[in-house]
Amino acid sequence: MRALVAAIFFTLLPVQAATLIVHVGNIDPKGGILHVALYTEKQWPDNDAKPVSDMVVPATAPLTTVVMKDIAPGVYGIKSFQDVNKNGEFDQDFIGLPMERYGFSRDARPFLTAPGFDRTKFAVPEGVSEITFHLQ
Repeated sequence: MRALVAAIFFTLLPVQAATLIVHVGNIDPKGGILHVALYTEKQWPDNDAKPVSDMVVPATAPLTTVVMKDIAPGVYGIKSFQDVNKNGEFDQDFIGLPMERYGFSRDARPFLTAPGFDRTKFAVPEGVSEITFHLQ
């Protein structure tokens, strides 16, 4: 009975929000802006999905840091790209090869397409946490 009461009590407590500090390395010195988007596993494969959090900040070489606040604790993946020409698009050439630097959490590397969620996922606990990855 005590276990049941404790379980009910803890499920009624509000979940503390998390703050995620994201360090993105290998920023091109040409500048521009950096897009950093946080996704759940369900959102990951859908390129049109609205991210849990999306930050657009000035790209400063060699490392740019963004702070994502009020994130629910959970498991996420990050997609990022440096928009040097500030057109709001991830530019590709006529055969689809990237023309701008891009990256994924856990430094996951793509092979013909973006890496799967399992290769990029990481846990965000309550409180403050940090992650570092590099653009390619």
